[in-house]
Amino acid sequence: MAPDSDRLSRVFGALADPTRRDILDRLSDGPITVGELARHYTVSRPAVSQHLTVLEKAGLIARTPSAQWRECRVRERGLDEAADWIAQHRIEWTQRFDLLEQRLAARRKDDR
Repeated sequence: MAPDSDRLSRVFGALADPTRRDILDRLSDGPITVGELARHYTVSRPAVSQHLTVLEKAGLIARTPSAQWRECRVRERGLDEAADWIAQHRIEWTQRFDLLEQRLAARRKDDR
C-alpha cells in the first residue's frame, strides 16, 4: 500500500509538518482567506497554497470561494479518524505498560 493511499496516512502526513500544524492553529479561530494566511509565512504564496492542498486532501480543511477570495476553514470532523486511532492504541499501550510494570516489579521482588 502506498504511504498516502489511506486517509489516516494522509492525516498524519499532513500533521507531520509544523507549518501545516500552524495553519490549523490559525484556522481554529475561524475562516481565513488564503491571502491572510500567506502573510504569516516567509514562504511564497504558492508554497502556502501547496500546504493548504495537503491539508485539504487529508480532509482537515475546506476551501470555499467567497467573492474573489478563497476562504479556508477547519473541517471539524477531519481529525476524528486520527483521534479514534490514537484513543484505541492508547488503551493498548497503557495496558502493555501496566503489564510490563507488573512484571518488572515481580522480577525485582524475585531478585531480592
